[in-house]
Amino acid sequence: MGELSRFWRESEHRYRLIGTKCGNCNVTYFPPRDICPKCHRESIGKMKPVQLQGKGEVISFTIVHDAPPRFIRQRPYCMALVKLDEGPTITAQIVDCDADEVDIGKRVRTVFRKVAEEGKSGIIEYGYKFVIDQ
Repeated sequence: MGELSRFWRESEHRYRLIGTKCGNCNVTYFPPRDICPKCHRESIGKMKPVQLQGKGEVISFTIVHDAPPRFIRQRPYCMALVKLDEGPTITAQIVDCDADEVDIGKRVRTVFRKVAEEGKSGIIEYGYKFVIDQ
């Protein structure tokens, strides 16, 4: 168990928005890819890690009212498609705001928050979420 939890703690992709950028066509991907879906074989060996800034805009969203049990304390909550400034679109939770504050076109930025917890004395998982960028 200790080795597994250490693996996740030490994984640079677990807590940071690390994507890859194709050295052939300059398209950025998140999550990281080994081969560019656009260039295919021409991208082998040309995919480079890139630190994404975690800023973007909401392109679609929904308010979830009937949440799974592990999200019970967060009802209702907002899930959004966020187009990052570097290009990739990701799905993420928008936090620290009322549902009526979220709108298409709103600028958002990443924050580091608790994602889930396995029971009151279990493993706590952390990751990225987004807040409205003031």
